[in-house]
Amino acid sequence: MTLICQALKQHCKTLKALHLKSLLIRLTHGLSEQDISSDELVHVNDFLTKGYITKKENVYKFNSKYRAGTLGLVQKGTAYLNVIGENIKDLFICEGDLGEANEGDLIIAQRLLGKRGTPSAKIVEIVGRAETYSIAYIINKDGRKSLVDLKTEYPSGVEMSPKELNAYEEGDLFKINNQDFSVMEKLGNLKDPLVDEKIVLARFNKHDEFESEVLEIAQSFEEVDAKKYPKRVDLRKLPFCTIDPVTAKDFDDAICWDDENTTLYVAIADVSEYVTPFGAIDNEAIYRSFSIYLPHRSIPMLPRQLSETLCSLQPHVDRLAYVFEMKLDLDSLEVSDSKVYEAIIHSDRRFNYEEIDDFFDGKLKATNSKEKEVFDYITKLRVVTDALKEKRLKIGYDFRSTELEMEIDENSNLVSTTYAEETPSHALIEDCMLLANKAAASQFERGIFRIHEPPSQTKLQILYQELAGIGMFIDIKTTIKETITNIQNQAKAMDLQADVDTLIIRSQMQARYAPLNSGHFGLGFEAYTHFTSPIRRYSDLIVHRLLKAINAGDTEEGSYVLRNIESLCMTISEKEREASTIEVEFMARKFARWAAENINKEFKARISATDPEVKAELHDEIKGAKLNITSTDSVVLFEDVTVCIDRVDIAKAKIFARVVKRGD
Repeated sequence: MTLICQALKQHCKTLKALHLKSLLIRLTHGLSEQDISSDELVHVNDFLTKGYITKKENVYKFNSKYRAGTLGLVQKGTAYLNVIGENIKDLFICEGDLGEANEGDLIIAQRLLGKRGTPSAKIVEIVGRAETYSIAYIINKDGRKSLVDLKTEYPSGVEMSPKELNAYEEGDLFKINNQDFSVMEKLGNLKDPLVDEKIVLARFNKHDEFESEVLEIAQSFEEVDAKKYPKRVDLRKLPFCTIDPVTAKDFDDAICWDDENTTLYVAIADVSEYVTPFGAIDNEAIYRSFSIYLPHRSIPMLPRQLSETLCSLQPHVDRLAYVFEMKLDLDSLEVSDSKVYEAIIHSDRRFNYEEIDDFFDGKLKATNSKEKEVFDYITKLRVVTDALKEKRLKIGYDFRSTELEMEIDENSNLVSTTYAEETPSHALIEDCMLLANKAAASQFERGIFRIHEPPSQTKLQILYQELAGIGMFIDIKTTIKETITNIQNQAKAMDLQADVDTLIIRSQMQARYAPLNSGHFGLGFEAYTHFTSPIRRYSDLIVHRLLKAINAGDTEEGSYVLRNIESLCMTISEKEREASTIEVEFMARKFARWAAENINKEFKARISATDPEVKAELHDEIKGAKLNITSTDSVVLFEDVTVCIDRVDIAKAKIFARVVKRGD
């Protein structure tokens, strides 16, 4: 345990991965003394002196009277405290108990016990800002320059003299530290399309570069030599292949189907062999938690020396893998036996999705014996995965949500957009990965589960009302599944499958990571986790470490992995939302710049929302842009219209348009 403690202390020296918010979450669940960094100890001792937390058997935890959270919905001197670290109702902050706190502040509050009505609290201390960073820019109003927040256009909080302000140009952008309201760096000017990437990354303090220490470690690993791994299962004779997007560089997963023994091998990059707990690479991986994918490039979770080379399951080279071997009963379509182990594989071929689809369509033939062997089992495996999907969709859901793909040029301007469609090759890989993820989730009772809770009745009622408004007959069946299936059948008849599915998805709870299982509503699985993408998701790396500890009977390592699992699940769920927000906001900025070049031009669109505001989505040569409709014409949900772009707010990445024609 001494080595673990020493490594942990070294790990905690960096504050990158351990924000104050993370500390508050861990104090909610109980924080072991040995897990506290020297920087955090200052806060912990202060909280202990003030009575916010207690110490029992070297574990620090919030006093039952106190809660930490972020302040939201400030109105007329009252607000709600969004409690962090546990799933409980928001606490009401009464008038007079708000102090100097503002919306978005990270605070500690004292619960007001014994009061009737809504659970309430009063603020005892403001400890920081929920959003650590923001973006501000220079505006010129009435001949006077000022620095305002990019999203709200409220004053940024940074003090600048008129002389300092006049030294900058209108539109100059800055990254702001919200904890002390200081300027961290100048990002560029709003006129430059290349600044969009800097804006979306700076908001969440994301960066592409890795520190020299991280890169040195990543570069220090040698190529795989099988002789050095005598305890690993040697699977190099099995004809593994990878199937990924044509642009992919990081190959997380490889598959092989043994038709004679009805056994599926899902080999996953063994990242945990290289990224050990508490090291410099692990610190950075925790902080990033996810790779971010922009239209023109990726910002990886791991250094490219690992993500695109040594960990990546490239063809024709030996690679370390963590493999699920699953025997299927083809009558029940259930996994009758499975085991997971460390192995060495040698992928025979790297395919892209288009190649496999061409093979299925008879357009691609094997060029050598290795390819013939792979194509033979891919053909047989497709029959199995098609059956698995058919069975899965009897309980789970088949949502036709479309993924938008965007092309931008070297100047970062929008060129084109298309919607990616699921093809047979995508479906085959998806069901192989689902099997492995399910198998991984069956191995533990406490760890990292991917959960998706059923939608609330309130959200379902709103969904049903919206759909009734477009002429659907909502027949409430015995189960949600039956009701939704009936709705989807009507949508298909109305040629609105993707639109209605998007609305259904919007009505549901957001999938997240949790230490205890509560099932996955969308997939219809009793237990599910993420095991298959450790190169780009930190959750999968933790699952690998946990399974290895379980298989080795290492209770000490297993207990360590689980010690702060609640806060880790919440942190990576938040990081996932950040990554998604960055990807969506980047596209929104590209759409806004394109729209600014097309003012007063008309385009085809479809109404995507009517309440509380009317919104539309472009369905023209350029697809997917979100429009704020300013005209008062009465339109209905999913109606096809012609719109004219009136105005664009580049700073907020918003497009405003009016309906000029209804119908096709």
